Amino acid sequence: MSSEVIPTRTVRRPPARATRVVQADVCVLGAGISGVTAALEAAKLGRKVVIVDGAPALGGQAIGSIIGTLIGLYTHGPNPYQLTHGIADDLLRDLAAEGSLRRLHRSTVTFQYDEVRLARWMERKVEEAGVQTLLGAVLTDVSFANRRVQYLDFATRFGAVRVQATGYVDASGDATLCYEAGLEVREPDAPIYGSMNFLIEGYDTETVAQMDIVEVRERLARKGAEYGLVRHDGWLMHFPGRNFMLANITHFETPIDPLATARMVFEGRRQADRTLRFLQTEYPHIFANARVRAYGNPGLRQTRWIQSRRPLTLEDIRAGTRFEDAVARCAWWVELHNTAELVHWEQFKDGHVYYIPLSCMLPAEADNIVAAGRCVDADSHALSAIRVMGPCIAMGTAAAHALDLAGAGSLHAVDLASLQKRLRDNLDRTD
Repeated sequence: MSSEVIPTRTVRRPPARATRVVQADVCVLGAGISGVTAALEAAKLGRKVVIVDGAPALGGQAIGSIIGTLIGLYTHGPNPYQLTHGIADDLLRDLAAEGSLRRLHRSTVTFQYDEVRLARWMERKVEEAGVQTLLGAVLTDVSFANRRVQYLDFATRFGAVRVQATGYVDASGDATLCYEAGLEVREPDAPIYGSMNFLIEGYDTETVAQMDIVEVRERLARKGAEYGLVRHDGWLMHFPGRNFMLANITHFETPIDPLATARMVFEGRRQADRTLRFLQTEYPHIFANARVRAYGNPGLRQTRWIQSRRPLTLEDIRAGTRFEDAVARCAWWVELHNTAELVHWEQFKDGHVYYIPLSCMLPAEADNIVAAGRCVDADSHALSAIRVMGPCIAMGTAAAHALDLAGAGSLHAVDLASLQKRLRDNLDRTD
């Protein structure tokens, strides 16, 4: 090894803080699946794109919260078909080719994925697309005038950054861009519960095939309280060949309060530890030597979302209404986490499809912001159905094309015929 001394220099922060300015056509706030999709699609359209996230890596909850299952891409029933294509096709093809994706078909087609490989896929795709990436960046200010965002200011560990763009995607999950711009947003008046997913390793990977999840849930209902557990349902999903299991059995409230965040993390991990004790004690032939391999970040479902001119409603999705401004479709059931013990499900008949309109993605008071993902405007029941990864990919795609067509004009005046022609694979394909 070299013994040469590495040279150093002495610096001091200037009296006036320097701000790095980044110019782009499209700024995407939030690097979860909807934000990454919007950024990749906008780049494919030839736009200069910057994607920003407060985390030190891409992926949002799909990676950090170890969601672990990609749902909402297919219809329900014995003969399901894919609803969302484009970047979704690339993701499925690439992860399947490397053995990082497991296809399951119960009432619909879902995919269990390796979150480490999905994270690398996102990073590679964003780099290949030439998308500028700003990570570890916390939004500090939004300049908003004449119904338009002028710029966003961020704090990073290495200084301030200002992003100026023509159009913006609020894929923050919490309507952060809209809220900080001073726009009206919605918050739930009753608790919506989040989950802390975690990975288990060290269990008997042969005997686990005998585990009956229905029986596990019944035993949770009878005996879970003895272990300090509150949720009676959920999932334990072994990934064959990977020797780990995804556990989604926790429930905790997700208050919109900065000081409550740490308490939420601690409570989620306590419940994860208690879940493991429950499994070790009740199923020792499988879990006697099991341990937690990794805890996810808190998985937040419904915190704050935009206010549009026309929210999507439960009645809309029950009826399968195809709106004049439809830009995405979905078939996932209502999945409302509104009690600690159980999830409220409302199932639809096989083949039922409903649509997401552009109007519920557009803040009523802004012309150059489009939301994508779990902060679009819908009532709590409808939002619980469309916030999953499949429709989030579709909304990210729609957001990019809407901004491309709007240019420097208003998103509320986009040519819908042109937009829907671009999105026809996500609206009409049934192969």
